[in-house]
Amino acid sequence: MKTRTRFAPSPTGFMHIGNLRTAIFEYLVAKRNGGDFLLRIEDTDQTRKVDGAIEFIYKTLELCDFKIDEGPMNEGECGPYIQSERKDIYKKYALELVEKGHAYYCFCTEEELDAMRERANLRKKPFMYDGRCSKLSKERIEENLKNNVPYVIRQKMPKMGETIVLDVVYGRVKIDNSILEDQILLKSDGFPTYNFANVVDDHLMGITHVIRGKEYLDQTAKYNLLYDAFGWEKPTYIHVAMVLGEDGNKLSKRNGDASFMDLYNEGYLPPAIVNYLVLLGWSPEINQEVFSMDELIKNFDEKRISKSSSQYDVKKLQWFNAQYIKNMEDQKYLEWIKKYFHHDVADKNEDWVDHLLLIYKSHLSYGEQINEETKSFFEDIEMNEECKVFMESDPIIKDILMAYKEEFINISSWSVDAISKVILRVKEKLNVKGKLLYMPIRIASSGLMHGPELADTLYLIGQDKIISRL
Repeated sequence: MKTRTRFAPSPTGFMHIGNLRTAIFEYLVAKRNGGDFLLRIEDTDQTRKVDGAIEFIYKTLELCDFKIDEGPMNEGECGPYIQSERKDIYKKYALELVEKGHAYYCFCTEEELDAMRERANLRKKPFMYDGRCSKLSKERIEENLKNNVPYVIRQKMPKMGETIVLDVVYGRVKIDNSILEDQILLKSDGFPTYNFANVVDDHLMGITHVIRGKEYLDQTAKYNLLYDAFGWEKPTYIHVAMVLGEDGNKLSKRNGDASFMDLYNEGYLPPAIVNYLVLLGWSPEINQEVFSMDELIKNFDEKRISKSSSQYDVKKLQWFNAQYIKNMEDQKYLEWIKKYFHHDVADKNEDWVDHLLLIYKSHLSYGEQINEETKSFFEDIEMNEECKVFMESDPIIKDILMAYKEEFINISSWSVDAISKVILRVKEKLNVKGKLLYMPIRIASSGLMHGPELADTLYLIGQDKIISRL
């Protein structure tokens, strides 16, 4: 059987990185086995739907180098791929379960349900629907339907025994049936619930592997009972532990955690984001950290997904991004970094700008960082306390700066080569090296203790500005 996976996000805005990691795993499982990767939009909660979200999802996956084999914007034979367009399908299958005795009409009003919740609260127990409507007579049900009494359709759960879930990561998991509520399958507005729509769609779309968060593992018992009720073959389940934010809580769009587009707009490269996220909860068999997409597809093994939660670490992401920036071809790098470079360069020529951007290529962790790193070329400098302490740490520093100033004044043709020769002459003249040779002039010229190649930095700051700062 051909492997088929699906990514099924809700169209509620930008994709947060925890959700994207799940999509990465789904994509790699499909492509590692020569299968198909589907996009399905789960918009059964219409109140949270955001206009344009589907396009954002497509753009995100495209930027991450995912090939969507079937989806809302490139339909195959299993469409529609948007759940709100499949309402008639869900109703048909919900009614089939009613006929088979695995589901029932529930006519309880909100007032009745609220009263049940209140009684559960008083007993300090979690609310579970008591199944009273499953005991209604056939005549009463027919009368209610004839009178258009609002209803939902609930799944009839077994109250005794256990349901077994087989999972690639967590193995054989037993779920006590007594904790399973008679969940709603079809709501009164005709929309399916998340769990029911997933089972129906996964079966009809031929999904062979379902990958989702570990927090939904207990819910999978309900899925299995639905598959059994219909007589359908179950997919392979792969539950993955959560990605926690830097604060230790679950990543979430609702909590304001970074989305993929937030990172992309700050200058994080999609391949670097994918590379970093896939290693949150998965370890390759080989000793390697930086992977191309083709290498990930070749090496990915779902059996090496960890049972433990992973913690998002922006510094580690920045390390990955820096590796990808360094490995970019210079011309491609320049085209990319100029989208993030915001300083006014109206009085500079293109060669000067390219030179400036290129000397920072190996110093950047993300695109927007270029503006902070290069501000000393455009703004008045102000030394921090660490710089001031260093500049007062040795009496010879004043002599070093004076020597540089005298040499710079006498340069008739300002160039990187001429500046390099000045640095050598100061070294020989004052017999200084290392920090004392390089750091005083760097701090006095740029206000920074560290940076790119010194001669290039001084050349770009300019002869007049350096002499003035000295």
